Amino acid sequence: MKNNSLPRDAILVVNAGSRKGEDQFDEAKAKLAEAGINLLDAKAVENPDNIQEIVRRAIQNAPMVIVGGGDGSLSGVVDEFVGTGCVFAILPLGTANSSARTLGLPLDLEGAIDVIAHGHRKPIDLGMIDDDYFVNAASLGLSPIIGETVPHDLKRYLGRFGYLFWALKCLIGFRPFRLMIDDGAEKHALWSTEVRILNGPYHGGLELSDDAEIDSGQIVIQAVVGKSKIQLMWDWFAKALKLRDRNANTREFSGTSFHLETIPKLKISIDGEVLATTPVQVRVAKDAIEVACP
Repeated sequence: MKNNSLPRDAILVVNAGSRKGEDQFDEAKAKLAEAGINLLDAKAVENPDNIQEIVRRAIQNAPMVIVGGGDGSLSGVVDEFVGTGCVFAILPLGTANSSARTLGLPLDLEGAIDVIAHGHRKPIDLGMIDDDYFVNAASLGLSPIIGETVPHDLKRYLGRFGYLFWALKCLIGFRPFRLMIDDGAEKHALWSTEVRILNGPYHGGLELSDDAEIDSGQIVIQAVVGKSKIQLMWDWFAKALKLRDRNANTREFSGTSFHLETIPKLKISIDGEVLATTPVQVRVAKDAIEVACP
């Protein structure tokens, strides 16, 4: 029987530029030690461009690497864990923390550390956009425009309310697009205002899908259909409040692989970071890594 207990030795890597990273780095070190985690090293990374290389080296030197940051930080380093056997543990220190929500992790520092100290290791799926792995969700339409242009201070100090304010500003000049989805057996063409590629149910801190799961072996493409920007706003509102008709304006496709195109070509936000452009191949990587879970 496979041992699913978590290692006691670990390296901590925190994105100091994340919403709570710099403020909680010292506290995280102290509380991890109090919880019985032997920190072989701990780094607060000032330049986010360096975090991937630092995590890569940490994986080579520890059985578990604890990454503190937001969804973009986590997605930016998750590729390094694939095929290593090193446990990926998370401290949710960002704005939306959708990946942590999908994994059922507490969003407070003490709760997250308690999972690392007393939880278990669990294999999870990863989504893929071409050859780029991601933890939770990718999107195209309005979300990448928001993610690429939102002022850092706005999301740092106002959190999800900052995203909401900026979304309303970006919506003014936004236009619907033509979406083509090929699942290998059938081709679908429709008008859309936003597309979410979901490995888990959360995106932007909200639960958007009833069917997307991080260990299902499938990826979900959820399209907000039609040309109406008002319907797009209503979709976010209805899902935020979990209204009965919250899925009235969306259509979902579930499977292991899709080819996705748009007219015009659109940028794709992967866990909050704009990293790709249509057309792309969307896939699921089954049981790609092991994470620390409650």
